[in-house]
Amino acid sequence: MKSKAIIFSLMVSIASMGVHAQLSSPLADGGIPMGTGAGYHSPNSPFAPLEDRADVLPWSVLTATKTKMEKNKVLPVFPSTIQSLDQKSQRIQGFMMPLDPGEKQKHFLLSSVPLTCAFCVPGGPESMVEVKTKTPVKYSLEAVVVEGKFAVLKDDPYGLFYRVTDAVAVK
Repeated sequence: MKSKAIIFSLMVSIASMGVHAQLSSPLADGGIPMGTGAGYHSPNSPFAPLEDRADVLPWSVLTATKTKMEKNKVLPVFPSTIQSLDQKSQRIQGFMMPLDPGEKQKHFLLSSVPLTCAFCVPGGPESMVEVKTKTPVKYSLEAVVVEGKFAVLKDDPYGLFYRVTDAVAVK
């Protein structure tokens, strides 16, 4: 349990502290270092990019969040479109980033792009959603969809911007 908290804290802290060092593969399109921004889906990835679905919240909405510095912290500045989603049921599609070993997961991060490395953050906090499920979800390298109560986090201690609770897997 202790290692889970350390790994989780490290991953999210790196993404949220405004670290602009290269954290994984080369610079993404537009010169943005890996570990910041919306994330980069390499054309060499063995995993297909997310398919457009009308029944899920698009990552383009979530990644539109900007940040500001306040008292040595990077805080999100959410557009009204995102603020209006707070505490409402949402469906989100993404790639699982497990926080514990095992075939089934109840607490994980969902990312807009697949991981390229087990120790690398694929994008910034605007490209990840913390998920806590009602029942365990089978781990998959392919994209998954979950539905649950969506929360917009204004000052999360781990640097997260979004969380979904009471989530269930959907097809």
